[in-house]
Amino acid sequence: MSKSVTCNGRTYAWPKAPTVVVCLDGSEPGYIEQTIEAGRAPFFAKMMKDGANLLADSVIPSFTNPNNLSIITGRPPEVHGIAGNFFYDAASKTEVMMNDPKFLRAPTILRTFHEAGAKVGMVTAKDKLRLLLSNGLDYASGRAIAFSSERADKATKADNGIDNVVSFVGKPVPDVYSADLSEFVFAAGVKLMESFRPDLMYLSTTDYIQHKVGPGTKIANDFYAMIDGYLAAMDKLGAIIVATADHGMNDKHDPKTKAPNVIYLQTLFDEWLGKGAARVILPITDPYVVHHGALGSFATVHIPAGANASDLLARVKKIDGVHLALTQAEACKQFGLPADRIGDLVVTSTRHITLGTAPEKHDLSGLDEPLRSHGGLTEQRVPMIANRKLKDVPAGLRNFDVFSVALNCVA
Repeated sequence: MSKSVTCNGRTYAWPKAPTVVVCLDGSEPGYIEQTIEAGRAPFFAKMMKDGANLLADSVIPSFTNPNNLSIITGRPPEVHGIAGNFFYDAASKTEVMMNDPKFLRAPTILRTFHEAGAKVGMVTAKDKLRLLLSNGLDYASGRAIAFSSERADKATKADNGIDNVVSFVGKPVPDVYSADLSEFVFAAGVKLMESFRPDLMYLSTTDYIQHKVGPGTKIANDFYAMIDGYLAAMDKLGAIIVATADHGMNDKHDPKTKAPNVIYLQTLFDEWLGKGAARVILPITDPYVVHHGALGSFATVHIPAGANASDLLARVKKIDGVHLALTQAEACKQFGLPADRIGDLVVTSTRHITLGTAPEKHDLSGLDEPLRSHGGLTEQRVPMIANRKLKDVPAGLRNFDVFSVALNCVA
């Protein structure tokens, strides 16, 4: 009987060859296809023709942290506990970033394989995810390496399983708001495949480009052409590659004026209940808000005791641009969310609308392109492509099935 590993109630076969799972942050369907049509992505074309070209759904909210953690644990947020980039901790009565491993409630697939004796690697673009994605890895074992592009120059043997990363990759530390941040991830992945040869590796990029431009633009095609080359290099090294995305992306601006389309929920709840009585939380919030101004299509609302939730939901549902308005219980059931990490109400917006708190709380001065963002159901559909043929792929594919697809479904 072949060796297998069980993590969070799911069983994964031992890698048949070095296996790479890639999260292409913000990659809605269309980016890869348009780059192929432009003649810029021959390896992506080969993957789709000779391997597998599928679609999957992300978790909601369709934000970076909850989806990366769903991918790396194989389970929705109700299991791993990461329901956003940012949340209101009712116990401490503070708004906090959810990037500390103390918030993680489930082991990662990388950790489980590592504990079973596998060599594992992880490279993420932004450092906000590094500790969560690499949680539980033992670097002293010599079988684990994990670092971020953003802080590649700070990596040490003790904390990352590797030092001198900049020299190892052969590229300088990139600017956090650049395509280079993602390129560093792939360049590092190739170097690790050549030298470290992990059994299992996870590569996670940033959606800087997708926030700026849509599919088919020169900037987007250049970006995916770059990725194409690195994936082809890993393929030549014998890797099994399966790529998906954490979420899609949509225009969230007026097509004529190019101004952001925003529903300011905190302003409305202040009018309905009194200033500050309710607390609107935008889980898209993270340290990197320049390209989206903390405006996304998912919000939670903490309402005061005694407030009429049914009446408030009815008011929210009447707002033009609101897609769904749900109670906490309804949202947890529909989206698989942890009740203690979201508010009393959950609101999602339609395809071209975002949700904000109040105008004065959003600094949009850094937007150098019309707003594109994500978070709702309209950004849930994502690609899943592989460089090998697949068998027995489950129906109702989710992006967090990607490790199962890579390990259990390769023909």
